[in-house]
Amino acid sequence: MNEQLTGGWSSVVILGIIEGLTEFLPISSTGHLIITAHLLGETGNAATVFEIVIQLGAIAAICWHYRQRLIEMIGGLFNFNSAPARLAQQLALAFLPAAVLGLLFHSTIKQHLFSPQTVAVALIIGGIIIILVERRKRPPQLFSLEEIGYRRALLIGCAQSLALVPGVSRAGATIIGGMVCGLERKTAAEFSFLLALPTMFAAAGYDLYQNSELLNPALAAQIAGGFVVAFIAALLTVRALLAFVSRYPFTPFGWYRIVLGFVILLIPSVFGAA
Repeated sequence: MNEQLTGGWSSVVILGIIEGLTEFLPISSTGHLIITAHLLGETGNAATVFEIVIQLGAIAAICWHYRQRLIEMIGGLFNFNSAPARLAQQLALAFLPAAVLGLLFHSTIKQHLFSPQTVAVALIIGGIIIILVERRKRPPQLFSLEEIGYRRALLIGCAQSLALVPGVSRAGATIIGGMVCGLERKTAAEFSFLLALPTMFAAAGYDLYQNSELLNPALAAQIAGGFVVAFIAALLTVRALLAFVSRYPFTPFGWYRIVLGFVILLIPSVFGAA
């Protein structure tokens, strides 16, 4: 079976840009990929594999951006009481809830929740939550990754598990979960970015293993192209987002989610919804 994206390299570039731009914003990369794929007519198995694997391009951007901190964490593995080692342990703990629930409900979620309607509802609910959290008057208590601790890391991990539902947004769930736990906005974003590493590597690897029979030279070439495009777009987005959240709240992203969600619900024929 020689499946590939029917739209060719134009679909590769568009989907790669969408993945890179949205993966680390609190607006749901999966939701945007599902919607964009429907608009492009890319709804087959090849498109599903492509959308999943190019997430590794966004992850590679995080590895590059935080390369010094990652090197420190790897070195800290030989000193379990060091700050880098504790951060690595907290990330591992935060990874567990989504990993366990993902393994248990992966097939069910894929079969029943990957639709524009689900994305629309999740976008709206998530947008409302973002606005409500940003309107709280409670000041942040933690301003560095070293202050998070194991209990808060686990709570953020539980929040991340909500993002198994398409449209919730992994970045949105973890960033807002971190803010609810008392993290300052930029610190919450940085923990979310680092937590994406084990989470997305595991998710992409698992899906790639399950769909390995679909891989062929043509699709592999398209995936490689999408990987590069996603890497560049994600690297630019991460840097811009960290600069943005140092000065502004996430409220505009909340309103964007709500508006987009209602557009999808009100114009279902455009987005491939029934």
